Amino acid sequence: MTAPVLLVLIALVDVGVAFLLALGATAQGTFTFADNFFVVDSTSRLFLLLVNLIFLGIATYVWTRVRSEPLLKEGISRYVTFALVFIAACNLAVISHHLITMWAFVEVSTLAAIPLIQHGGRTAALRASWKYFLFSSVGLALAFLGFACLGRSMELSGGPEVTYFFDGLAQAAQFPPDVWRRLGLMLVFLGFGTKLGLAPMYSWLPETYDAAPPATTALLAAVQFNVALMVLLRVLQVYRAADQSMVSFELIALGLATMAVSALNVIATRNYKKLIAYASINHAGVIAIGLGIGKNAAYGVIVYVVSNAFIKAILFLTAGKIRSHYHTEDMGEVAGLIKDLPYSGLFFMVGTFALLGLPPFGSFLGELIIMSVLIGAGYVTVFVAFCVILTVTFVATGRSMFPMIWGEPKRKVNWGSQPIAAILPKLVFLCALVAMGLYLPAPVNTLFRQVAVSLGAP
Repeated sequence: MTAPVLLVLIALVDVGVAFLLALGATAQGTFTFADNFFVVDSTSRLFLLLVNLIFLGIATYVWTRVRSEPLLKEGISRYVTFALVFIAACNLAVISHHLITMWAFVEVSTLAAIPLIQHGGRTAALRASWKYFLFSSVGLALAFLGFACLGRSMELSGGPEVTYFFDGLAQAAQFPPDVWRRLGLMLVFLGFGTKLGLAPMYSWLPETYDAAPPATTALLAAVQFNVALMVLLRVLQVYRAADQSMVSFELIALGLATMAVSALNVIATRNYKKLIAYASINHAGVIAIGLGIGKNAAYGVIVYVVSNAFIKAILFLTAGKIRSHYHTEDMGEVAGLIKDLPYSGLFFMVGTFALLGLPPFGSFLGELIIMSVLIGAGYVTVFVAFCVILTVTFVATGRSMFPMIWGEPKRKVNWGSQPIAAILPKLVFLCALVAMGLYLPAPVNTLFRQVAVSLGAP
């Protein structure tokens, strides 16, 4: 059995288990196991399903690429080994019921990602991997310092003994907040915000996403991103219940700064992979603002998070196909994708529409809910800034990417037939995007609402 086939088979098993947990007969209630270190609840069910479904698409991409280009077989066994360690650590982080255990599994996924970024031995990839490691280490160290501050707050509160199990943290959160708790939460959000690409710790992301192999970029953008985000959701689930205003200002400020930085870089870049990377930074800013508002925006945040995971998987995997045929990442050198590379052009076009938040995709619905709550909650200044930055990003992205899709081809590229296995994962992701904008099946909608309620939605 070849390594890519093994990767696909394990991914299929993971997706099957995730589906049973999320939508099967046992998809109700909450239960813990392994001495309370792991938990299965609505949040872990949703993110298990999301990250493993995307991982299956990435595994299928790796398998089809190795089949079509035999030269890629070199080092593939090593790549598959680290990819399996990466997804195992991500899955364990998702179901962790202990803050430090969750942190440790995110760290393991970071270490496993370094050789995945370096795969192929390109100088740019080696440099990007160490930049990724440096920023990740600093971010995770800040988060750990935040844990220490939260522990100090628990000591001074005179409540239960210091614990990092989430149910114990929830009990301690009932005591009045103090400066140690606020400082700890700020450090946790800043630390894990580094993994999301939130300002000011974002500069590693565009270079890493650009230099890494397409499959690795998709793993970082659509899998690890959501695992790091889930840590923040867990923290909010604990502390928002006791204080709705906790860290709201900080999250909104981080979100607006991140969106502004993203818009400026989208205007300046001429590299289509970096443009998608800067757009994903924009998405992180929108999510931070939605989490900062809380309440009714929580459902919109969940829809937006899931939608953008599929968008990034589609676009980065398609960008890999484009790069392998045009041998460039310069947007000025690529035009007429719809004519030259019909399948990739179609996915790139639809992915761009979803990236820009156009209907009928789930990203449009998520943004619409967040914007309506901004107005309803009286955040008029934030709403205006949000709309202005989104408009600038929309225009700059369309100006750069639409000529790639519909412009006159600058060179003739012979496009061979694509196996259905290469198209199917992105087609499934595309159907999910449309479904979230038009109609969600009742079990999936219920799961989304359960997670939103845990974040403070009515």
